Parts: sequence; structure tokens; C-alpha cells
Amino acid sequence: MSNLLSRYLQTTLPAARAELVALPQTPDIELFLLNADFPQHALSRDEMMAVMAEPSYWAFCWASGQVLAKFLLDNPEWVKGKRVLDFGSGSGVVAIAAAKAGAAKVLACDIDPVALKATEINTQHNQVAVTLFEDFYAIDETIDLIIVADVLYDRENLPWLGRFLERADQVLVADSRVKDFDYPNYRLIDRREGTTVPDLDEFDEFRDVRIYCGERHQGEKP
Repeated sequence: MSNLLSRYLQTTLPAARAELVALPQTPDIELFLLNADFPQHALSRDEMMAVMAEPSYWAFCWASGQVLAKFLLDNPEWVKGKRVLDFGSGSGVVAIAAAKAGAAKVLACDIDPVALKATEINTQHNQVAVTLFEDFYAIDETIDLIIVADVLYDRENLPWLGRFLERADQVLVADSRVKDFDYPNYRLIDRREGTTVPDLDEFDEFRDVRIYCGERHQGEKP
């Protein structure tokens, strides 16, 4: 499994490889991620251009993803017995946490086919079942809760917050990028510190992860 993901990485970063990592905040979850000793600050111009053209977001467990996974494992009532969709699944960490926390069914959606393959491999390694979709609009199943981490780095993605509430009664969003988050029917419910794995030595502000709950019908925590 790691060999396949390593080959995907090496199409843009020949010296990279995928290695199995137990996450610091959720050590019961292991993911295949970019090797921690990869020389991130010594990329050639061609490598930088290749990375920008085809970024491998799935090769990192971003701070917000790890924090939201930990939140679900600490508070399984948010997902227990529910049909849950992980939007922008990346490595699959939040989908894995939802399954481990007792969701009735977990779906994962990502527009990057390689990310979906990474999610598939990581969920299999963690011995949980997740149904994969490349197109959000192709999902015709009932969804009780949508979980989202690290998709608001581009403010053009903000309209998705409204689309999520058209699809599910509740949404959980984890984010460390938007400092002035103020969107109708969303409220702050938790705030935790997190780090990206492998460590990108990010600014402290990007380690400050906030979790928001969106509700189609305003109400209390389940």
C-alpha cells in the first residue's frame, strides 16, 4: 500500500515516499503520509512547479483534520448511529475517526482521485469501512451529518457552507485559516491546538483550530 502511494508522490517529488505514521493526537489512527525527513526546503524549481500544479494534500494530516478527528473520538455522540459524509477527505483521517466513533455509515468525497485512493488505503489499514465518491452531487443517499476539515484555505470555498446545510441537518467544520468566520447558522463549539503531520513548522496561528457547528434548524448539541 505504501509503495503505491509512494509512486504517486514520486511523480512530482522523486525523493519522496509514503510512510506509516501514528498520529500524535489520535495514536489509534495510523496514516500513510509524506516521509517526515523529506527535504521540504530544498526543492528545485521544477519540483516546486510540479507541486503547485498537482498538490498532494492527502500526503499530510493537516492540523484541522487531526483536531476534528480527536473531537469526534472524544465526543462520539456527534456521529454515533448517523450517516456521515466527510467532504474533502484528503488522507481520510476524519472519516476514519467517524467510523471508529460509531457512525452507522461513513462516506468520503474528494475531487482528487489520488486522495480517494489514499483514503481507501488508509481506511483499509485502520480496518473501517468507508464508501468513496468523487462527486458531491452524485451522492443520493440520506446524510445526517457532514464533517469538513481544512477546506476554507481558499475563501472561494465559503459558499459550500450553505450547500452543506441544504444537504444535511448538521455540519461540523474545523478550520485554522479564516479568522473572521461569521456565516449564517454556524456557531463556534470548540477550540483546540493542533499540528500538521509531517510538521511544516507553520505559524502558531495555523495551529489554533476552531470547530464550528452548522445547523439547518438552530438547536442544541445532540
